[in-house]
Amino acid sequence: MRYRAGFHSVVVIVVLVITWRISIKSFDVQEKARNILGFYGVHQITPQLKPANKAADPKCSLSRVCPHDHFALRISSGAAKIVGPKICFDGKIIMSYVLNNVGPGLNIVVVNGVNGIVEKFGYLNMIDGHEEDFLAYLRDIKPGMIVLVASFDDVTKKMTDEVRQLFVGMGSTLIKSVKQRDSWVFAGRAGTENKSVFEKQAINDEKTNIYEEWPAMVEVAGCFPRTPTDRHKPL
Repeated sequence: MRYRAGFHSVVVIVVLVITWRISIKSFDVQEKARNILGFYGVHQITPQLKPANKAADPKCSLSRVCPHDHFALRISSGAAKIVGPKICFDGKIIMSYVLNNVGPGLNIVVVNGVNGIVEKFGYLNMIDGHEEDFLAYLRDIKPGMIVLVASFDDVTKKMTDEVRQLFVGMGSTLIKSVKQRDSWVFAGRAGTENKSVFEKQAINDEKTNIYEEWPAMVEVAGCFPRTPTDRHKPL
């Protein structure tokens, strides 16, 4: 019995030793395989799982994400007659030189202020267009609509006091001072004369111009509040 017990112990030890040696060799083989694969530039990549509640990325190249009751926007004017303007709204570039849908004068995007749907966009050709067409286009914009505007080339050749006043009715405070070849960008809301903070102007001045006879381009960006659905609330 003692002999059998001793023999059984020896067998267990031998099995453990063999198993250990096999595992060691197996590890060596795997390590060598890794070295060989790495040498030849093949790398095993562990899939990176995205966090379940990953924060949304800022839109229109803003530095922060806008609140749910605001829309992201970025408006850049044209530069001289060379580089066209760009209008980005809620993360989508609506008008740009690359899209080939901008033109001389006032480039305009009209957006439903409640749901953010783009109603229409285009440009008022202030060089060769007709004043009555400009007035009809602007008067057709319904109260509560968000209006985004970027200048390109000269916007004053066909600019009338009536046209200027319509932009005042959207919250512009600079449109009355916009002169020949000035750069101008604006975001406002139709049906309100509350001053908009989304407006900028670069004055055409030979002492400060950076494009010979043209001023620098201007840009506004930020989070624009949605139009309240309750008409009794202030816009």
